[in-house]
Amino acid sequence: MTTPLLTIRDLSIAFRQGETENRVVDTLSLTVDAGETRALVGESGSGKSVTALSIMRLLPSPPVCYPHGDILFDGHSVLQADEKTLRRLRGNRMAMIFQEPMVSLNPLHTIEKQLYEVLSLHRGMRREAARAEMLTCLERVGIRQAKARLNDYPHQLSGGERQRVMIAMALLTQPELLIADEPTTALDVTVQAQILTLLKELKQELNMGLLFITHNLNIVRQIADNVTVMRHGQAVEHNTCQQLFHAPQHAYTRQLIDAEPEGRPISADLDKPPLLRVNNLQVSFPIKRGFMKRTVGHHHALKSLSFDLRPGESLGLVGESGSGKSTTGLALLRLIASQGDIWFSDQPLHTLNRRQMLPVRPRMQVVFQDPNSSLNPRLNVVQIIAEGLQVHRPGLSEQQREELVIQAMQEVGLDPATRHRYPAEFSGGQRQRIAIARALILQPELIILDEPTSSLDRSVQKQILTLLKTLQQQHRLSYVFISHDLQVVRALCHQVIVLRQGEVVEQGDCEQIFAAPQQAYTRQLLSLA
Repeated sequence: MTTPLLTIRDLSIAFRQGETENRVVDTLSLTVDAGETRALVGESGSGKSVTALSIMRLLPSPPVCYPHGDILFDGHSVLQADEKTLRRLRGNRMAMIFQEPMVSLNPLHTIEKQLYEVLSLHRGMRREAARAEMLTCLERVGIRQAKARLNDYPHQLSGGERQRVMIAMALLTQPELLIADEPTTALDVTVQAQILTLLKELKQELNMGLLFITHNLNIVRQIADNVTVMRHGQAVEHNTCQQLFHAPQHAYTRQLIDAEPEGRPISADLDKPPLLRVNNLQVSFPIKRGFMKRTVGHHHALKSLSFDLRPGESLGLVGESGSGKSTTGLALLRLIASQGDIWFSDQPLHTLNRRQMLPVRPRMQVVFQDPNSSLNPRLNVVQIIAEGLQVHRPGLSEQQREELVIQAMQEVGLDPATRHRYPAEFSGGQRQRIAIARALILQPELIILDEPTSSLDRSVQKQILTLLKTLQQQHRLSYVFISHDLQVVRALCHQVIVLRQGEVVEQGDCEQIFAAPQQAYTRQLLSLA
């Protein structure tokens, strides 16, 4: 009988603070064989990522301790290994794709420098040979014009492109075990399918073991051989992928499978005059080259976009990473320069300067994709939610501000008693509710939602969608909903615009486009979803 590549045996993981020990994983057991893909699924806070980081011993000890069990790689204990042994394993025989690429990539170094560092350290390659390998790998993970992007810094890439660079970085070392922690969360369905196909190919080529951590059961269905379901730090079910979807054994697994976005958008009064009118919106960025950084051309991020949005109506912007979705959101908020007309409540925003925009700002709010990045970790919840009030309603007393914060927290389903805690003390879903409360407290008419559910597991995603619909009905809010998740768009939006490389591919009534898409690209997106 062959030894599994990875064995986790009765593992318990705890965080120790003084005499207190908080156990986050309890007696977990699983194996991953060479050439096998095991999916590790469960809600936020179930212990998936802590388990993954422990396999490579990336958690600081103390405060982390392992009161029980062991982790074996190729039959040898990882928990008992010294630092020299661990350095030989990490990167060479084990690699990891992290969930948040902006945290994992060095903002001060170019993409080429960061990729070359991996090949130089782990495979001893010289720069010319390494460059060819880098370009091949970047093209395989779907980076367009890879040669031109090597000199870019992480901030010059879209979220999806940064995630693809992270995946390329892990694959360059050709590891025996690849741990992928939510590697496709920030990716649209086309790139997601491309990455999953790539991982399957590499698994076969290298006979690589793959531990795939995700909350997306559609991905599990496509890639996994076996599945372990975790809840509150314990494995509640081990099953083959086919059997799990056919006949799940545990009630919690059935709950996860049933938590797909569903329902249709709330009814909107389409006879009302538009709240937001956009005509021929265009955004371009200068391309600078040479020592003097002269402008040699322009990158057209958005070529021509027009739409009307009424009170209480939702517009979905969908498309691949880099298609211009987030750029559109920033242009509508007048946070980046654009050409074309933007009328909000019959006010021409395109003619206003920064100072003139200030009275309009409370009426247009935004909820960003990643609450980890958009919430200040040094402020508590009261300070975060009340920040807009201090800027736009400075006459309020501290007590009045706190009362409004309590009201906003109750509206989004948060316990006001937790208002003096900090973001790190909340789960991903709770942090996103804090971000929604921060937008809501100024009583806006329009909220731009930039991938607000992409980093959340399905059950929390469903709760946030229900919340957004309830708030829309109560306050007649208009939403511009940016997403690559077409199921979520269908559940929330009245109209949809499909973007590709800055151009409008298809536009119209959401139900109509889902039922009978006219363009091949739209049909491709729907089939992949």
